[in-house]
Amino acid sequence: MIKYIYIVLVFAILLSSCSSKESVKELNETDYFNVINKEFTGDLAYETTSFVEKYWRVVGNTGFDASIYFIAEKLDKMGYVKEEEATAKDLLTYRIETRPLKRPTWESVNASVIINGDKESLLELATNTNMIAMNSYSTPKEGVRAEVVYIKDLKNIKEIDVKDKIVFVETSPGKVFNTMMEEGAVGVLSYNMPSYLQPKKNTTSIQFRSIPLNEEAKGWAIALSYSAKERLKDNLKKGKVFVKVVVETKIYPSEELTIVADIKGAVLPKERLVFSAHIQEPGANDNASGVGVALEMASVVAKHVKDGSFIPKRTLTFLWGDEIISTRRYVQEDSIRAQDIKWGISLDMVGENTEKTGGVFLIEKMPDPSAIWTRGNDKHTEWGGSKMKLDQMKPHYLNDFLIDKFIEQGKRVNWKVSTNPFEGGSDHVPFLGADIPSVLFWHFTDQFYHTDNDRIDKVSQTTLKNVGITALVSAFVLINSDENTGKSIIKGIEVSAIIRLNEELKQSKIALNKGEDLEIQIKIISAWEDWYLKAISSTNDMVDDISKLEFEMKNAQNSIKNLSEKIKDELRKIDR
Repeated sequence: MIKYIYIVLVFAILLSSCSSKESVKELNETDYFNVINKEFTGDLAYETTSFVEKYWRVVGNTGFDASIYFIAEKLDKMGYVKEEEATAKDLLTYRIETRPLKRPTWESVNASVIINGDKESLLELATNTNMIAMNSYSTPKEGVRAEVVYIKDLKNIKEIDVKDKIVFVETSPGKVFNTMMEEGAVGVLSYNMPSYLQPKKNTTSIQFRSIPLNEEAKGWAIALSYSAKERLKDNLKKGKVFVKVVVETKIYPSEELTIVADIKGAVLPKERLVFSAHIQEPGANDNASGVGVALEMASVVAKHVKDGSFIPKRTLTFLWGDEIISTRRYVQEDSIRAQDIKWGISLDMVGENTEKTGGVFLIEKMPDPSAIWTRGNDKHTEWGGSKMKLDQMKPHYLNDFLIDKFIEQGKRVNWKVSTNPFEGGSDHVPFLGADIPSVLFWHFTDQFYHTDNDRIDKVSQTTLKNVGITALVSAFVLINSDENTGKSIIKGIEVSAIIRLNEELKQSKIALNKGEDLEIQIKIISAWEDWYLKAISSTNDMVDDISKLEFEMKNAQNSIKNLSEKIKDELRKIDR
């Protein structure tokens, strides 16, 4: 308690110091949107995205480390102090965590593929930065020349003589690489592009691929674009084809870097909201954009903490590192800290110019019944998700709270916001695995997802702004949440529950008219009822005494229960 009082006194001293120079108004919740909309310009987010996207980023390689130190340099200028140099009065701190990598890192340097006799290369790394499969070794400096063998049916893969030949397959190279090396192949050419990437339109796109790190074979694989694949197949129709392949890569021991920045809470510093933005992967939107948005968020909040206009009650943390791995470690390595992480949010693919990439901004919800019964306006993305079970649900107010905030910003600036049922695959997963409420901010479908056409020209500074503004407003509300916040959120959940239950009534009527089972419809309504009742109960983490919210909780829960029963009765009448 003495420590908490000391921290509060430090904030008071800072506020007094600022007030002596100029009058500083402390922000309240009604100010957040207006103020942050003016201050979050997107300039730093865009600058950072532009810097990071220049590199093909793998943990431990040159581009990944350069991105870490770029962030550190910016944090220094914002007033964040390295943890090892910080004193108790330093409220803005950061650290760079260093760990040896168990396996070597990798980076591409140069590559080309030339069909024998052609003047123009089939592929060049300068224009197809994803052409070398990750973990490929270099060829001899002069390259290798060999006949291409096309294996159309992978069932017969071991029956074909590939010794001293280059194998061409239409599947992920990782599936066949080790087998082909064992059979004596020189290397692998592969084509494997999902339809949502529109390869016949984006004919030069290559989605990045990887192969197992094979230190004995020291082989390589090249991923082909649609146009390169078609050109190679046209040549194969004419007879034997020989190609010359040059690959230059670096594979070397390195270390893993993670950077963590904290804005310490004045009252409950152990409790925290964590934003996670992964650095690795070679794209601009995926995920240089998340790195950039997080950094500008850290800048804006630092300004308000330093001038005393915002005094955080709880701690706000920004984490930049290796997707899922760094976040999982952050959650798991300190069991005491993990208990006090109240919310986790993943910033991944958050800067898209949707006029170019397609898709829409999405909030991927915590597991709710839409991940079991996906119907009506709920739709999985092309990325896809597995059907879940009732015992995997994560009822919490975070879903509807964030949806409401993003819809509010969308109305302000005419920005389209949507949601998708839980699918996984990003930094929200480790949080959820530790029973920490968490969602993903992202875009999909993106016709350049994971391809070498995911470049800075596909990023919108306006989108970076909108995501950063709303994420930061949400953070300000959550880390300073109290009894009044809880009451407001309870009311919002009640409204959301009524809308949802009426929509599910509509969908169940459609289902019954199609001859579907009544009991399933009753089960769906009950699942949503249960989810919202528990979501309302989860607001108790905003107060030190649940009795402060008990009245509002009971009223909202009774309203939901009553509506649910009426809907079930109506469905039973229809089914008679």
